[in-house]
Amino acid sequence: KGLYYKDKKTSLLMDITGEKRPIAVQIFGKEPEVMGESARIIGDQIDIIDINMGCPAQKVTRNGDGSKLLTNLPLVEEIIEQVVTCAKVPVTVKIRKGWDKDNVVAVEAAKIAQQKGAAAITIHGRTREDGFSRKVDLDSIKKVKEAVNIPVIGNGDIVTEEDALHMFE
Repeated sequence: KGLYYKDKKTSLLMDITGEKRPIAVQIFGKEPEVMGESARIIGDQIDIIDINMGCPAQKVTRNGDGSKLLTNLPLVEEIIEQVVTCAKVPVTVKIRKGWDKDNVVAVEAAKIAQQKGAAAITIHGRTREDGFSRKVDLDSIKKVKEAVNIPVIGNGDIVTEEDALHMFE
């Protein structure tokens, strides 16, 4: 909404003068039209727009944003479609495994992202309910990888080179 309403602080965050490329900007929200217009405003100033549908923070989810979106897949579809349609650069989507143990929707969300034109998906292998506790569920990441043809980036519990290699394997 900061981009949409031309917030000065948001404009300062978007100042990329002197930064090395590629540059990605992550946006979040629950209003498809606002998200799409934000992508249009960003234009081609940056190289990638990432839609954050994975943030577990209560200050984000209580408004229906971030990982809360995973409880409403039709809205996920609308948002991705609007952003991809309005963006001048590739769009990626970050998700979690799901909202809670009863709402594990990563595969469905990834298929929607691919269908609506996302260039890649990042999946954090925990639910929102898990927060950052518990071990990352590598099987959930594997299932997403097997379900789509676009690049999938695994996220969570990568501390060492061995952790990264284990996730790749």
